[in-house]
Amino acid sequence: MRRSTSILKVLAATGTVLAGVSALAQQAEPLAIREQGSLFAGGSVASTPGTYDNNAPGAEGQSLHGDHLYAFYQIPQDARSTPIVMLHGAMQSARSWETTPDGREGFQTLFLRKGYPVYLVDQPRRGRAGNSLEAATIEPTPLDQLFFDQFRLGIWPDYFEGVQFDQGPEALEQFLRAVTPNTGPYDPNVIADAMSALIDRTGPAILFTHSQGGGPGWLTAIRNEGVRAIVAYEPGSGFVFPEGEVPETMPSAAGPLAAESVPLEDFKKLTRFPILIYYGDNIPAEPTERRGEDNWRVRLDMARLWVEAVNRHGGDANLVHLPEIGITGNTHFPFSDLNNVQIAGHTAQFLAEKELD
Repeated sequence: MRRSTSILKVLAATGTVLAGVSALAQQAEPLAIREQGSLFAGGSVASTPGTYDNNAPGAEGQSLHGDHLYAFYQIPQDARSTPIVMLHGAMQSARSWETTPDGREGFQTLFLRKGYPVYLVDQPRRGRAGNSLEAATIEPTPLDQLFFDQFRLGIWPDYFEGVQFDQGPEALEQFLRAVTPNTGPYDPNVIADAMSALIDRTGPAILFTHSQGGGPGWLTAIRNEGVRAIVAYEPGSGFVFPEGEVPETMPSAAGPLAAESVPLEDFKKLTRFPILIYYGDNIPAEPTERRGEDNWRVRLDMARLWVEAVNRHGGDANLVHLPEIGITGNTHFPFSDLNNVQIAGHTAQFLAEKELD
């Protein structure tokens, strides 16, 4: 259902969010961090033939480091042994996991409080890992209203009834300013290579992925046996199936969704660790002309087929459609929604059950 209150009618709420943030900050217990830092991982080096001239510098004889990822990490006091690596989705950055748009603690802090070392990634060709080895043009294309719909806050300009998103104007302002463009062509293999290099440095790790990050997450686990578990929040593309078992392309109002094939030997590498997938609310069960919602109908359907394939080959994959377990109103960003503490608790219980706590 749609909420009758338009975004344009809530401007009077300015200041409410900031007051709430101040109150939350006063209530939060201090968080002790033993170590923090940042690093780059993976990537390649391109070079131009010739001799570099210090007095007439041109491209000749020079090199370019690029296609690496950037990671910011924090390790709490009395840390657990297995870190969590968090990979964002399309048009996002590590910011996704930090403070929520309405100013509450995000998954970065919530899982630090649970004792996990946390690594936040800007994927190659994005954000603080912007040095791309391939050219791209960034166009200032207006897309705010599309993202409002596609990320299932509502149907512009109305929020969904009961949506788990603060409807004050400041929260929406923060949410839309988190959009981060690619500085080079999106390439899941480049991302997976860099992610694998990061896990070589962190040691065995739990991988959290979001949306478009789902595909590179599976590829990372195929490349690196250090992945101990994957928790995928609304994976949106890059579903890999064994050769000969790829389902048919699924049409939707947002365009077709196609799965990808990998050798069975590679696919079976996804069966050696537990996997948990989440999807939120306002995803229709039947086709609809509403692009923003139909986009996720086929992705949820594809994810169900993917879970069946993993388990058919001896894996341990589970899919949680949140409204089916009584958790309602979640957007495409359940880890930063108003009920993100509840979502974090559900995820932490899964990790505990799998002895990853």
